[in-house]
Amino acid sequence: MSLQSILGNFALILFVLTIVTGVIWFLDTFIFAKQRRQNADKALAEYDARRSKLTAEGIRLEENTRHELEANLLKQPVWVEYSGSFFPVIALVFFLRSFLFEPFKIPSGSMLPTLFIGDLILVNKFTYGIRLPVINKKIISINDPRRGDVMVFKYPVDPSVDYIKRVIGVPGDKIVYKNKRLSVNGKDVSYTSMPDFRDNLDYLKHYKEDLTGLSHSILINEQRPAFVEPYDFKGKELCAYEIDGFSCTVPAGRYFMMGDNRDNSQDSRFWGFVPDENIVGKAFFIWMNFGDIERIGSFH
Repeated sequence: MSLQSILGNFALILFVLTIVTGVIWFLDTFIFAKQRRQNADKALAEYDARRSKLTAEGIRLEENTRHELEANLLKQPVWVEYSGSFFPVIALVFFLRSFLFEPFKIPSGSMLPTLFIGDLILVNKFTYGIRLPVINKKIISINDPRRGDVMVFKYPVDPSVDYIKRVIGVPGDKIVYKNKRLSVNGKDVSYTSMPDFRDNLDYLKHYKEDLTGLSHSILINEQRPAFVEPYDFKGKELCAYEIDGFSCTVPAGRYFMMGDNRDNSQDSRFWGFVPDENIVGKAFFIWMNFGDIERIGSFH
């Protein structure tokens, strides 16, 4: 693992910080604090003996001197104090981010008109099962991804990069995309025309697409061809590419993903299937967009 990938893996950084600060907190609570107490008791006993001697000789000392001495002897080193203070905060963030919800920022327009550039979204980390943080290994299965889900996953070509697309095909599905229309397992997907969508200077065809009985919006650029030129990927032999589209059979343990902005999305059409071990979670809520706060809310 390169230094760049380590620095880019926030979960790994959080994990390391949690372990380091946790170890320091544990050692201080159960070892260092007791040692400071023992050393302080010894020093205070010597102080009390010296003070008694001075008092007997008629020399009086300030009453608060002993308290200041005790406080200084019991004071934590700065690095221990900060570690102990940060540990519960870092541990809580690590737990929430690893097992419950993780925030992401939408970097591109591949999921327009569902998600806009700059949308800050929340991803449910437990919908598809409980996974060990950092290594992303599933230990408890809960639900499987369904067609139509908006899912965050590790990009198969470079797992250090997170991608977000819509689930189009689940294991065993036969996906056909011809002339920019989908069919799944021999059944044509229904489309409902909507007013054109403006993306910068382009006007794109806007449709409601119904994969599962719950429709979502997609965009089509009629000026671009349906033909795609795929990479070499595992399972490519399960796909057939033609001038007007392609067909793929989704293998076991893998998923076929597409962006809602169909002609402006690098997705499974190009780089293949997403393995189950690459799944991060299900995107479900926009919690902020600093350019348009009206974007806040749930989506599907």
